[in-house]
Amino acid sequence: MNPEEKIKPRQELAGICREQRSRGKRIVFTNGCFDILHRGHADYLYQARQKGDLLLVGLNSDDSVQRLKGPGRPFTPGQDRAYLLASLQFVDYVCLFEEDTPLELIRALQPDVLIKGGDYQTDQIVGREIVEARGGVVETIPLVQGRSTTNVIAKIAELARQGLL
Repeated sequence: MNPEEKIKPRQELAGICREQRSRGKRIVFTNGCFDILHRGHADYLYQARQKGDLLLVGLNSDDSVQRLKGPGRPFTPGQDRAYLLASLQFVDYVCLFEEDTPLELIRALQPDVLIKGGDYQTDQIVGREIVEARGGVVETIPLVQGRSTTNVIAKIAELARQGLL
Protein backbone atom coordinates (compact mmCIF):
# COMPACT_ATOMS: atom_id res chain seq x y z
CA MET A 1 0.00 0.00 0.00
CA ASN A 2 1.21 3.51 -0.82
CA PRO A 3 2.21 5.25 2.44
CA GLU A 4 -0.16 8.14 1.74
CA GLU A 5 -3.07 5.66 1.67
CA LYS A 6 -2.19 4.63 5.22
CA ILE A 7 -2.64 8.18 6.57
CA LYS A 8 -6.29 8.52 7.57
CA PRO A 9 -8.49 11.11 9.24
CA ARG A 10 -10.00 10.13 12.58
CA GLN A 11 -13.52 9.29 11.44
CA GLU A 12 -12.40 7.18 8.49
CA LEU A 13 -9.96 5.28 10.69
CA ALA A 14 -12.69 4.71 13.30
CA GLY A 15 -14.77 3.04 10.57
CA ILE A 16 -11.83 0.87 9.54
CA CYS A 17 -11.40 -0.15 13.19
CA ARG A 18 -15.06 -1.15 13.53
CA GLU A 19 -14.82 -3.22 10.34
CA GLN A 20 -11.57 -4.92 11.32
CA ARG A 21 -12.78 -5.61 14.86
CA SER A 22 -15.93 -7.25 13.45
CA ARG A 23 -13.57 -9.58 11.56
CA GLY A 24 -11.87 -10.58 14.80
CA LYS A 25 -8.75 -8.45 14.33
CA ARG A 26 -6.88 -7.23 17.40
CA ILE A 27 -6.18 -3.50 17.09
CA VAL A 28 -3.06 -2.01 18.68
CA PHE A 29 -2.67 1.74 19.24
CA THR A 30 0.28 3.88 20.20
CA ASN A 31 1.03 7.56 19.82
CA GLY A 32 3.75 10.14 19.92
CA CYS A 33 5.49 13.03 18.21
CA PHE A 34 7.99 10.88 16.28
CA ASP A 35 10.08 13.93 15.44
CA ILE A 36 13.41 12.90 13.85
CA LEU A 37 12.48 9.26 13.26
CA HIS A 38 15.26 6.97 14.55
CA ARG A 39 16.00 3.34 15.34
CA GLY A 40 14.47 3.54 18.80
CA HIS A 41 11.16 4.57 17.22
CA ALA A 42 11.32 1.79 14.63
CA ASP A 43 12.13 -0.88 17.22
CA TYR A 44 9.32 0.34 19.49
CA LEU A 45 6.79 0.33 16.65
CA TYR A 46 7.88 -3.11 15.46
CA GLN A 47 7.43 -4.51 18.97
CA ALA A 48 4.04 -2.80 19.30
CA ARG A 49 2.87 -4.42 16.05
CA GLN A 50 3.66 -7.85 17.48
CA LYS A 51 0.89 -7.31 20.06
CA GLY A 52 -1.95 -7.54 17.52
CA ASP A 53 -3.16 -7.64 13.92
CA LEU A 54 -3.18 -3.91 13.08
CA LEU A 55 -0.95 -1.12 14.39
CA LEU A 56 -2.44 2.37 14.49
CA VAL A 57 -0.17 5.30 15.27
CA GLY A 58 -1.63 8.52 16.62
CA LEU A 59 0.68 11.36 15.62
CA ASN A 60 0.74 14.75 17.33
CA SER A 61 0.14 17.59 14.87
CA ASP A 62 2.75 20.33 14.48
CA ASP A 63 0.84 22.69 16.81
CA SER A 64 0.49 19.92 19.39
CA VAL A 65 4.23 19.10 19.22
CA GLN A 66 5.11 22.77 19.64
CA ARG A 67 2.89 23.05 22.72
CA LEU A 68 4.44 19.90 24.20
CA LYS A 69 8.09 20.32 23.19
CA GLY A 70 8.47 24.08 22.88
CA PRO A 71 9.56 26.58 20.23
CA GLY A 72 11.52 25.22 17.30
CA ARG A 73 9.75 21.87 17.37
CA PRO A 74 8.87 19.83 15.52
CA PHE A 75 11.91 19.63 13.27
CA THR A 76 9.99 17.60 10.71
CA PRO A 77 6.53 18.78 9.51
CA GLY A 78 3.55 16.62 10.47
CA GLN A 79 2.73 15.37 6.98
CA ASP A 80 6.36 14.30 6.52
CA ARG A 81 6.40 12.56 9.91
CA ALA A 82 3.14 10.81 9.00
CA TYR A 83 4.53 9.69 5.63
CA LEU A 84 7.72 8.33 7.20
CA LEU A 85 5.75 6.37 9.81
CA ALA A 86 3.33 5.06 7.17
CA SER A 87 6.34 3.90 5.12
CA LEU A 88 7.23 1.38 7.82
CA GLN A 89 5.82 -2.01 6.84
CA PHE A 90 4.69 -2.80 10.38
CA VAL A 91 2.62 0.39 10.71
CA ASP A 92 -0.86 -0.14 9.28
CA TYR A 93 -2.36 3.34 9.72
CA VAL A 94 -1.36 6.80 10.92
CA CYS A 95 -3.72 9.49 12.17
CA LEU A 96 -2.68 13.04 13.03
CA PHE A 97 -4.41 14.61 16.04
CA GLU A 98 -4.50 18.24 17.17
CA GLU A 99 -5.04 17.77 20.89
CA ASP A 100 -2.20 17.59 23.42
CA THR A 101 -3.15 14.02 24.31
CA PRO A 102 -4.60 11.17 22.23
CA LEU A 103 -7.58 10.70 24.56
CA GLU A 104 -10.26 11.65 22.02
CA LEU A 105 -8.54 9.63 19.28
CA ILE A 106 -8.44 6.58 21.55
CA ARG A 107 -12.11 7.12 22.37
CA ALA A 108 -12.92 7.19 18.63
CA LEU A 109 -10.79 4.18 17.65
CA GLN A 110 -11.44 1.93 20.67
CA PRO A 111 -8.22 -0.12 20.37
CA ASP A 112 -7.85 -3.52 22.00
CA VAL A 113 -4.24 -2.88 23.03
CA LEU A 114 -2.73 0.45 24.10
CA ILE A 115 1.07 0.67 24.04
CA LYS A 116 3.50 3.29 25.35
CA GLY A 117 7.24 3.36 25.95
CA GLY A 118 8.83 2.04 29.09
CA ASP A 119 9.35 5.57 30.37
CA TYR A 120 5.63 5.56 31.29
CA GLN A 121 3.98 3.86 34.25
CA THR A 122 0.84 1.99 33.19
CA ASP A 123 -1.38 4.10 35.46
CA GLN A 124 -0.05 7.29 33.76
CA ILE A 125 -1.01 6.25 30.22
CA VAL A 126 -3.69 8.45 28.70
CA GLY A 127 -6.67 6.40 27.52
CA ARG A 128 -5.98 3.46 29.82
CA GLU A 129 -9.46 3.60 31.36
CA ILE A 130 -11.14 3.54 27.93
CA VAL A 131 -9.19 0.50 26.74
CA GLU A 132 -9.49 -1.44 29.98
CA ALA A 133 -13.24 -0.73 30.21
CA ARG A 134 -13.66 -2.64 26.94
CA GLY A 135 -11.58 -5.55 28.23
CA GLY A 136 -8.45 -4.41 26.42
CA VAL A 137 -4.91 -4.31 27.74
CA VAL A 138 -2.39 -1.55 28.35
CA GLU A 139 1.32 -2.37 28.07
CA THR A 140 4.69 -0.67 27.98
CA ILE A 141 7.65 -1.56 25.78
CA PRO A 142 11.22 -0.97 26.98
CA LEU A 143 13.04 1.84 25.25
CA VAL A 144 16.18 1.17 23.22
CA GLN A 145 19.06 2.53 25.32
CA GLY A 146 20.90 5.44 23.75
CA ARG A 147 18.36 5.89 20.96
CA SER A 148 16.21 8.97 21.45
CA THR A 149 15.31 12.19 19.73
CA THR A 150 16.93 14.03 22.65
CA ASN A 151 20.23 12.24 21.94
CA VAL A 152 20.02 13.03 18.21
CA ILE A 153 19.37 16.71 18.96
CA ALA A 154 22.27 16.80 21.44
CA LYS A 155 24.64 15.29 18.87
CA ILE A 156 23.58 17.80 16.21
CA ALA A 157 24.01 20.67 18.69
CA GLU A 158 27.50 19.42 19.63
CA LEU A 159 28.53 19.17 15.97
CA ALA A 160 27.23 22.70 15.42
CA ARG A 161 29.23 23.99 18.43
CA GLN A 162 32.33 22.37 16.96
CA GLY A 163 31.66 24.09 13.63
CA LEU A 164 31.22 20.76 11.85
CA LEU A 165 27.79 21.65 10.50
